[in-house]
Amino acid sequence: MSKYVAAIDQGTTSTRFMIFDHAGKVVSVDQLEHEQIYPKPGWVEHNPLEIWERTKQVIHGALVKGNVAPSDLAAVGITNQRETTVVWDKATGKPVYNAIVWQDTRTDQICNEFAKDGGQDRFRAKVGLPLATYFSGPKVKWILENVPGVREKAEAGDVLFGNIDTWLIWNLTGGVHVTDVTNASRTMLMNLETLDWDQEILDTMGIPKAMLPKIMPSSNVYGSATGELAGVPVAGDLGDQQAAIFGQTCYDVGEAKNTYGTGCFMLLNTGTKPIQSKNGLLTTLGYKIGDQPAVYCLEGSIAITGALVQWLRDNLNMITRSPDVEALAKTVDDNGGIYFVPAFSGLFAPYWRSDARGAIVGMTRYVNKGHIARAALEATAYQTREVLDAMNKDSGVNLTALKVDGGMVFNDLLMQFQADILGVPVIRPTVAETTSLGAAYAAGLAVGFWQKVDDLRANWGKDREWTPQMSADQRDKLYKGWLKAVTRTFDWVE
Repeated sequence: MSKYVAAIDQGTTSTRFMIFDHAGKVVSVDQLEHEQIYPKPGWVEHNPLEIWERTKQVIHGALVKGNVAPSDLAAVGITNQRETTVVWDKATGKPVYNAIVWQDTRTDQICNEFAKDGGQDRFRAKVGLPLATYFSGPKVKWILENVPGVREKAEAGDVLFGNIDTWLIWNLTGGVHVTDVTNASRTMLMNLETLDWDQEILDTMGIPKAMLPKIMPSSNVYGSATGELAGVPVAGDLGDQQAAIFGQTCYDVGEAKNTYGTGCFMLLNTGTKPIQSKNGLLTTLGYKIGDQPAVYCLEGSIAITGALVQWLRDNLNMITRSPDVEALAKTVDDNGGIYFVPAFSGLFAPYWRSDARGAIVGMTRYVNKGHIARAALEATAYQTREVLDAMNKDSGVNLTALKVDGGMVFNDLLMQFQADILGVPVIRPTVAETTSLGAAYAAGLAVGFWQKVDDLRANWGKDREWTPQMSADQRDKLYKGWLKAVTRTFDWVE
């Protein structure tokens, strides 16, 4: 009898392989970073072959560390950085170009061209998304237009497109070309009602349907693994944020979670009907279990949160390791009057301004690096508040508590400030890496390792809760300053 379920969690900066037991506890984990490639300002790329190599390495590493045999695994699930776009040659398996990462802004001209007819919300009614550089469709178009010979091969069905989930499943299974509804909903090419590729949008963007993967449920057996995991069913696929809401067991309408990673992503379960946002949020797929109805979410996406801490570490050398930011921020009592708006690749929710760029405002001679570190952490909390306000307006439901996960939730200073600026409790679960857990849950459900979602709820446990300590007046004053600071980043790029 298989004892465990595993997940490949392929994120923006690293790849990990996690093995879980039936109670949802971590048995073993291995993780490796991969290179961030910046060919020009605003361009961000990854090498898909390096990512696949790292994936194989962490699979091996976690099996060895946990003394787990592949035959001990009931299934493996995949979760991934979502909109990052790979196009590869079907015959050779070699990418035709580097992966274009979700943060990349090179498609702003393409998006502006499309917006001339119908504005930024031209496709929103069908796909739930504004025209923005964030999504995969325009990235595919860029590759088709800028890499010689690719368009002809795409028309002939000789090159394939996928987000990273599709790329990994294709490599893992020896050629199964699929994606799930959550990843497909981030391409700007999938119709929210039919859960299939929208031919009209494909024609508008000039993307041949032949290159697209088959859209499947998030919990479903897609094929069997080859290589080190030979014979293990590949049975779960969720974009990272949807995997987190699944791992946080937010299965009821009105339940929400916020994941603090490279970016920050808040998702609210809105049930089996898509809700169109009037306040700058995205309408997205939450998950689909086998042949059950799909569940939709409203999402607030923030581009730069954890990435800002990495920037302090790598570009400014202000800290040696990312966790050191907390100690540096604690050397001061407040932000010294400054705000740090990290619009490095424009602003995502609720603004959708690709013309914005990062700014530190309110600088005086008094300000030191402790203040900058503190302002960097506070930026994450303020951006989350903006998204939560939009969510409350769209859903008509006021959130009473926020479930949180991801790497930054071990930063007590940030979590306390988050509770203070939201005015609601912030709750961290016992397993904070709920993204991997969600992918494992989806895979386990598909093969009967778990019978139903209620079994998963029983696994969820609270590790820590932060309650608001700040006065309402102080909260309003600080937040007002933030909103003013954000406007200073607009219209920077002509």
